[in-house]
Amino acid sequence: MKNQTISQNSAPSSTILLVDDNPDIRLLLSLTLAPKYTLLEAADGLSALQMIARQRPRIVLLDIMMPGELDGLQVLDAIKGDEQLKDILVGIVSARSQTADSAAARMQGADAYFVKPFSPRDIKTWIESQLP
Repeated sequence: MKNQTISQNSAPSSTILLVDDNPDIRLLLSLTLAPKYTLLEAADGLSALQMIARQRPRIVLLDIMMPGELDGLQVLDAIKGDEQLKDILVGIVSARSQTADSAAARMQGADAYFVKPFSPRDIKTWIESQLP
C-alpha cells in the first residue's frame, strides 16, 4: 500500500499510521482496517516521526523492534513528549511478549499493547473503541 497524501495538519480523525518494518504485518493490518479508516504506512521510526509531523494521525500502530535510527520506544517517547502530538493514541504491536515489556511501554505512554502473533480482530476492536 502506498502512503496516502493528505495536506499537512488536515488528516481526518480516522487516520491511522501503521509502522512496522515487516511489509506483511502492514498488509495484514491494512486488510483488516481498510476501507473504514484512512491508512498511512511507514517502515521505520524516522519515517514514522516525519509522517506523524506532517499528517497528524489519530492512532499509530507501532512495532518496537525496527532497523534504523529510532526504534518504536524512541518513537513513542517522541510522540508522548511533544505537546502537539501527545494526544495521538499509540498501540504497540510487538514480538516482545514479557509482562515487563508491556508494562514498560505503558509507563512510557502506550495506550495499548498487542503481542505478535496478534489477532487482527483485537486490534480492530480496540481502534473502534477509540474512534467515533
